[in-house]
Amino acid sequence: MSSDVLNSIKEALVGLDLDKTIDFVRMAVELGFKPMDIINALADGMRVVGERYEKNEYFLSELIMAAEIFKEAMNVLEPLILKEGRALYIGKAVVGTVEGDLHDIGKNLFVMFLKSMGFEVIDLGVDVPPKKFVEAVKQYKPDVVGMSALLTTTVLNMKKVIDALNNEGLRNSIKVIVGGAAVTKEYVNEIGADAGGIDAYEGALICRKWVEEKRKADLR
Repeated sequence: MSSDVLNSIKEALVGLDLDKTIDFVRMAVELGFKPMDIINALADGMRVVGERYEKNEYFLSELIMAAEIFKEAMNVLEPLILKEGRALYIGKAVVGTVEGDLHDIGKNLFVMFLKSMGFEVIDLGVDVPPKKFVEAVKQYKPDVVGMSALLTTTVLNMKKVIDALNNEGLRNSIKVIVGGAAVTKEYVNEIGADAGGIDAYEGALICRKWVEEKRKADLR
C-alpha cells in the first residue's frame, strides 16, 4: 500500500495531472508518510519528466507544467517540514540561482530545508549576478552563501561569484555551498567552494553543521 501511494504521486506528476498529484500527496500525508518520502516520489516524477524532455517526448510547456505541479505539492508539504524543524534561530544564509539560470526548484527546496533547521534565509531569486551576491554578503553578513545552477553553461558563473567574493575580501568570512544537476564534486573543488554536488536536504544539514561547529569554536 505504501509504495502504491508514492508511485501514484510519481505517475500523476509524470502524467501532468495537478489535481491527482495533490490528492495523492494529501493522502500520503494522512497515511503518515514522512515529507522526505513524498518529496522523493515527486523528485522521481520530475526526473522522468526531464528524461522525456531530453528525448523530445515532452516539450517546454510540459516541463513548465510539471514544475508548477511540483511547487503546488511543496506548498502542501512545506508547513509539515517547517513544523518538524527547529524553532530556534541558528544562523543566516544568502541563497540564489546564478546569473543566466532561471531554474528554482532545487533552490527553493534548499531554502525550505534551511528554514526548517533554524536559518534566516535571504533568497535572492534566480538569474543573480555576482555583484548582487557580493552586495547581499556585505549587507546581511551571512554565515553561508548557497548557489544553484541546473545548466552546464550557467554553472560556470558559480566561480565568478566566488572570485568576486575573494576580490572584495569576503570569502574567508563565509562558507560557500553549491548545488544543481550540473554540479559535480570535482567542480566543487575546482572553484574553491566548501561543499556541493549533493541534494538539498544534505546540503542544509551541512550548513547546520558548519554553524554549530563555528559556535562551539567561538565558545572556546
